[in-house]
Amino acid sequence: MFAFAIWDAGRRRLFLARDRYGIKPLYYADVGGALLFGSEIKCFRAHPDFRVDVSPAHLLEYFTFQNLFSDGTLFDGVRLLPPGHTLMVENGGEARVERYWDFAFQEPADTVTDVEYEEELDALLRRSVKRQLVADVDVGAFLSGGMDSGTLTAIASESLPYLATFTAGFDLTSAFGLELEFDERERAERMSQLFETEHYEMVLKAGDMIRCLDPLVWHLEDLRVGQSYPNYYVSRLASRFVKVALTGTGGDELFGGYPWRYYRAVVNTDFDQYVDKYYVFWHRLLPNSMLPHFFREDVWREVKDLRTIETFRAALPEGEAPQTPEDYLNYSMHLEAKTFLHGLLVVDDRLSMAHGLETRVPFLDNDLVDFAQRLPARLKLKHLTDVVRLNENDPGVKTERYYRQTGDGKLLLRRVLGRYVPEESVAPHKQGFSGPDASWFRGASSDFVRELVNDADAPMYRFLRRDTVSSLAEEHFAGTTNRRCSSGRCSVSIAGVGSSLTGMSRAEAN
Repeated sequence: MFAFAIWDAGRRRLFLARDRYGIKPLYYADVGGALLFGSEIKCFRAHPDFRVDVSPAHLLEYFTFQNLFSDGTLFDGVRLLPPGHTLMVENGGEARVERYWDFAFQEPADTVTDVEYEEELDALLRRSVKRQLVADVDVGAFLSGGMDSGTLTAIASESLPYLATFTAGFDLTSAFGLELEFDERERAERMSQLFETEHYEMVLKAGDMIRCLDPLVWHLEDLRVGQSYPNYYVSRLASRFVKVALTGTGGDELFGGYPWRYYRAVVNTDFDQYVDKYYVFWHRLLPNSMLPHFFREDVWREVKDLRTIETFRAALPEGEAPQTPEDYLNYSMHLEAKTFLHGLLVVDDRLSMAHGLETRVPFLDNDLVDFAQRLPARLKLKHLTDVVRLNENDPGVKTERYYRQTGDGKLLLRRVLGRYVPEESVAPHKQGFSGPDASWFRGASSDFVRELVNDADAPMYRFLRRDTVSSLAEEHFAGTTNRRCSSGRCSVSIAGVGSSLTGMSRAEAN
């Protein structure tokens, strides 16, 4: 992981580079003929001509994907150097951005047995963890109770006799439905006992999101992916005891951890149908049909001709169009690694470094990534052409039960991880690190969301229509529709943008 700059004074040449996967951020902006660059956007304020403002085009992109698939940011004129890219400027000329590496998921041409794949993965995983443990400071690990973080902890504990582990759980007093399983503390505690770690945990409640929102957005700056305040708190916890922490990020994106996503579009009549289906699936906040009514008229006029489907297409691999279900799976994994994984990495780095904590990502060891990209689809997911027949919109089909019972996704990785963690940790379905905000936005945090929505002077209404935002929120409060993304998170997210703008503008004024 790296982001660096080299200045060649003799040639007056500036060279910037960012690591393969985007573990470390590197922002840049052209301001009055000067190229500004840094690991944070707020440092650009040191230049007298830099102005803080929102980019409407990328606001549209964010409210489509709850992420940015392009190299833009929510800040007008500021770009994020893409992972696996370099930037060069010589003698005050134009900046040249070039790609030096990209993901290349594909079916292997050689014949390798499943046993050989399994042994190679085990060896690569152990070697990766040992590489990541090299440090002159104390190293710990995030421990969620799942198989990825559990395996990293198991291997690391062999080398570190006093490994510290950290878990954040959630108060589920007011939770309901699937959210009742969001607290993983009990599983994490069992693993800690098994591997004899020095274990620390904390419990997050609804009010914790409210308390940390200002510092959270100040450090995060450029919003990405979903709920992120739990990362802020667990990093703060870990920073009190260690300076480096291992994280399991990347295991799902490399080995097929989200079967319900891939099955949406593995069987298609042609490439255009695949793009159309998967593009709609990745609308994480609002569908296109709602956007004209969501943005203010003046903002919508500025962005209405932009096609986010083209942004989506640009994140897909180049070359021949996919033909088989395996090809489409590899296209989907490429997209997810370039966008969703990248967003997770940006959040992880910004919120860990906010507390002076360095997070390391053993699953993104170069050798391990190269191996994962040539792993056959049959060792990631089960019968592709059969499973796609499930209709997730049919109430008679218990898809959630299906995923639980089959243990689908990450098939080869599950076999290897089963060597290190208890069987009950390998069997459960994939679960993200998320609080029960569907319940909290309707209950304990509803007053906070209402206050944001009903504030006519809120910065978000420089961009959004108040009547639409209020309507979405009320649907959630009434329990008629679960708008945990399109009301609660939208309101909190855009309030975060406003908070960041307000904070930076206030600093300029002072």
